[in-house]
Amino acid sequence: MTPHLTAGRRRDLTVLAVEAALLGTAVAVGALLNWHDAGLHADAAPLYASWRPHVGWGTVPAVLLAAGVVWRGPDLARRLPWPRLLAAGWLATVAWTLALAMVDGWRAGLTERLTVQAEYLHEVPRVRDVPALLAGFTDRILDFQPGSWSTHTAGHPPGALLLFVGLDRIGLGGGTAAALACVLVGATVSVSVPVTLRALGDEPAARAVLPFLVLLPGAVWVGASADGIFAAVVAAGLALLAHPAGWSPALGGLLLGLALHLSYGLVLAGPLAVTVLALRATDRVRALLAAALGVAGVTAAFVTYGFWWLDGYHLVVQRYYQGWAADRPYAYWVWANLAALLLSAGPVAGPALVRTLGPALADARARIAALADARARITVVAGARAWMTALVGARTRRAARAGAPAGAGGTATAGAVSAARAVGWLPVVAALTVAAADVSGLSKAEVERIWLPFAVWLLVAAARLPAGDRRRWLAGQALTALAVNHLLWTVS
Repeated sequence: MTPHLTAGRRRDLTVLAVEAALLGTAVAVGALLNWHDAGLHADAAPLYASWRPHVGWGTVPAVLLAAGVVWRGPDLARRLPWPRLLAAGWLATVAWTLALAMVDGWRAGLTERLTVQAEYLHEVPRVRDVPALLAGFTDRILDFQPGSWSTHTAGHPPGALLLFVGLDRIGLGGGTAAALACVLVGATVSVSVPVTLRALGDEPAARAVLPFLVLLPGAVWVGASADGIFAAVVAAGLALLAHPAGWSPALGGLLLGLALHLSYGLVLAGPLAVTVLALRATDRVRALLAAALGVAGVTAAFVTYGFWWLDGYHLVVQRYYQGWAADRPYAYWVWANLAALLLSAGPVAGPALVRTLGPALADARARIAALADARARITVVAGARAWMTALVGARTRRAARAGAPAGAGGTATAGAVSAARAVGWLPVVAALTVAAADVSGLSKAEVERIWLPFAVWLLVAAARLPAGDRRRWLAGQALTALAVNHLLWTVS
């Protein structure tokens, strides 16, 4: 064990201790505030759940599956051929999610989870005419009026309801089909995130991260809530943005445009999309334009039928404060939300993220210095021809320093993109996005599921962990999920 690794592990343990202190404080303060009826509307704050220790049919399968992934997952992730690895990862994620759901039982844990009054399925029988639904959707967002939407339908753009209407129209109506759709689609994040990293040039990181995605503690809420589907749509869209095929960014834009109309909060996926485009090795500007056209196309389709995103957003903010948000104290949730996120992303999130910050900041400083150097050289050269000569010269020197031939990297502004940047920047941007959502005050409680689309990208940082430590961290992830699911009765 080298001194460097020893220092790194010491830092990891320090961050883990901070996480434990944050979680313990959030639980203790939450219990005290609930004792005084402070309006948290979360019996097991910081989670939206109730204290109810229990076991179920899924207990033994979940424990055995977790043990298998911890024991063999990292080795298989390194050795399996890529297509087989992705298939195995998806199947293991499905099995893990279903096993956790079965701890609560087939009906209570899965098939009846989406049939309560607050959920989308409550509204599906009332939808007869989809164009009319879109044209009048915003009229029914505000509460306390005849025909107002149920909580989840009102709190999201119409795309979320249309997903379940579509399932119903093809003969897959009801709680069982809806819940299984959440599980089967939500599990694709364990495919999309590694595919993104591999497309950006870092297959070792993609393989290292996959077992952490399989044992994501947030699987407790993927099975079953629509937020699992939301996370999957965003992840697939980003994977397509990263793919080098010419048509992929346009398809990625279509998926991200759909995500924008599934949840208002997914507008915050924009920084992740820009990051992925910036990390592409080639055709960044073309990919950006194609993606923007995809988003615009989906938006135009909704506008054509009468729904404008901004109108819905402003009304949702009003609806938000017609409910529990008016009572929930911002002073508690603004920091307790982070404890809830830790239980969804898992304890590995903090130490892994800290390990990425140093390289990410160093990369940012290097890029700023390179741009400043290029600007200084450009300003001393007069005329368009001299400007072009200086730019090409600066690019050639940067490419030479990176070990790449001049002209490689398409529109690169700071030389060839290092594959390792994806591991550094994606989780950092995801963390900043979560911070923005947190301070906005529009996410007070229930973020353990609402922030799933960003939590999965925090786990990209796990690729920074020493290979010898990954099994221990995987065990911590699994124990977190098992503890939450067996001590609490979670609500979607």
